[in-house]
Amino acid sequence: MVKDGDIMNRLIDKSAVMILCMICLSQSENAASSVAAAIAAVCVSCIVQCFPGTLCAYALIAGYSLMCGICPLFLLALPLILCDALWEKKIPLILPALTAVPHLHKFQSEQLVLTAAAALISFIIYLRMSKMEETIGNLTSLRDQIAGKNMLLSQQNTRLVQAQDNEINLATMRERNRIAREIHDNVGHMLTRALLQSGALIIINKDENMKEPLEGLKATLDTAMTSMRESVHTLHDDSVDLKKLVDDCVSAARERFSVNYDYDLGNNVPGKVRLCIAGVVKEGLSNAVKHSSGDRIDLILREHPGFYQLVIHDNGSPGKIRENGIGLKNMRERATDAGGQISFTASSEGFRIFMSIPKENI
Repeated sequence: MVKDGDIMNRLIDKSAVMILCMICLSQSENAASSVAAAIAAVCVSCIVQCFPGTLCAYALIAGYSLMCGICPLFLLALPLILCDALWEKKIPLILPALTAVPHLHKFQSEQLVLTAAAALISFIIYLRMSKMEETIGNLTSLRDQIAGKNMLLSQQNTRLVQAQDNEINLATMRERNRIAREIHDNVGHMLTRALLQSGALIIINKDENMKEPLEGLKATLDTAMTSMRESVHTLHDDSVDLKKLVDDCVSAARERFSVNYDYDLGNNVPGKVRLCIAGVVKEGLSNAVKHSSGDRIDLILREHPGFYQLVIHDNGSPGKIRENGIGLKNMRERATDAGGQISFTASSEGFRIFMSIPKENI
């Protein structure tokens, strides 16, 4: 069913047609037939308007048209039904009314003129509504195009913001690396020199009163050196862009393999975990390129609430696992240093590396 607002709008549009039809019918001498035609036309028009696009509506339009041939007086209210036939785009349903043409001489000229005027108004209403529908369709299409462009613009803005954030992140990491190198090359060398000098002074010192201060100085320098090394390592670890490192490894592997790559790690992965994952990914993909006979690699990196997970699986036909191999040994040491566990599985489905690092061990 149509909405109440649409029904009222159509009733208002058809009011002029209905008034002309009622005037024509009121001029007829047969009051009973006029009333029947008026009631039939109004009822059919209302039902068609309330149930558009249904077989019932089409049958009522065709039925009223047939009644025009049986009772020619129904022809005077036909413009009201014509409105609905035009609205439904079922003009052929009105054709049975042509059977009433031989009876036109029975009507007054004023009735024929008013009926023709009512039919013309019906066509004008139809043209106006068609134009309105076309305009609404164009506006809807324009709205959809604007919405689509706005969505594309929003996506582009998001990508630009992400690219800007990535550039800032890379610049920050490069600056951290530079600072770490500066500290290591300059401050580290000076502290090393100071340590050697303090050690030499302790050896050549003959004054017992200076022994304790010199040893204290050496201990202070040792503490400073340890603190500096930790700071340099922290700066270096934090400057590792894990996503970029893994992307580079995957790009290299794709020269030979079809790589299914799923990266789902947050932005706050600890430095030693990043170094561990980067090392295992690089070693695992390198081993696959060297030794695997397959053509597909699945790489999964995920962060779960309690641990970090890495899975590398290729579909080659692996031989016997050499537990003492340098590559596997290095990966196992990296996992152990990060507080995690790693396993290597060779089966008919290929070679699989699985590593998990509990967050509580970090």
